Amino acid sequence: MTFNFRSATSFYAPATGRFDGSARALTEDELRELAPSIFAVEAHASRSERFRVIPTIEILRGLQKEGFSPVGAKQSSSRDATKYDFTKHMIRLRRLDDGKTYQAGDSVAEIILKNANDGTSAYDLMSGLFRIICQNSLVAQTATLDSVKVRHSGDAVANVIEGTYRVLSETEKVLAAPQDWSRLQLSHEQRQAFAEAAHVVRFGDAEGNVKTAIKPEQLLEPRRREDAGRDLWTTFNVAQENAMRGGLRGRNATTFEGGRRQQGRRVTTRPVNGIDQDVKLNKALWVLAERLAGHVSPLAAAA
Repeated sequence: MTFNFRSATSFYAPATGRFDGSARALTEDELRELAPSIFAVEAHASRSERFRVIPTIEILRGLQKEGFSPVGAKQSSSRDATKYDFTKHMIRLRRLDDGKTYQAGDSVAEIILKNANDGTSAYDLMSGLFRIICQNSLVAQTATLDSVKVRHSGDAVANVIEGTYRVLSETEKVLAAPQDWSRLQLSHEQRQAFAEAAHVVRFGDAEGNVKTAIKPEQLLEPRRREDAGRDLWTTFNVAQENAMRGGLRGRNATTFEGGRRQQGRRVTTRPVNGIDQDVKLNKALWVLAERLAGHVSPLAAAA
């Protein structure tokens, strides 16, 4: 998504998303600065009478009573400046009083809330996973976890409340993935197959055609020494980070025009900043890894 009015803001404000015991919840003033559309209690003027407002701030306050604190927020922008206080936003919530001590490489479960009151998004509550130190966030939707999507129609708020508690009861199950997938060692062929599938997900068009100078194997290049493993969990995180953070470099093919050699142009991938692209890409990569996990024996050794 290209933002013409204002770019999506950062997910984390200082001191809110730390894992050293000093984390704290974002205040409502900080939330208003990061994503003012969280506080919309009316619909944008473009919506019809059938549109039912789902006030994010009211849902958020309810989640806080259940022990989930907002530690990050951002919102999209719009070509229409009047939608700035109503448009799509995303909040990350985490239990800060879980009594756990975290180390590098650990994962933590989060609740991810997405909503808008200008017609650009349904209310969507998802289970998420955050990998510590790598700043490697992802949205996960598996067969055992719920994702609640509620349209802005009918008795929307009642449906939100019912679905929210269902997601909360299932969220921590996503934490099984790091341990389970870390035991699955991949062969060279399996890693390459995963990279090729992820390459299409990241760079392919609607028909699956890929036109980029970036090669699939570049998605498998670790950005730090501790990510040099060949297990599924490490492979997934490396590919996910490379796909999301951008910075991959390549050069388009050299061409010959009018008898002259035209040097291929250098390209560098951009980070994925749009809320919808973030959710869609992370879900797709998760599904790829989940499917691969179902075909790899825990005792398999890397080739």
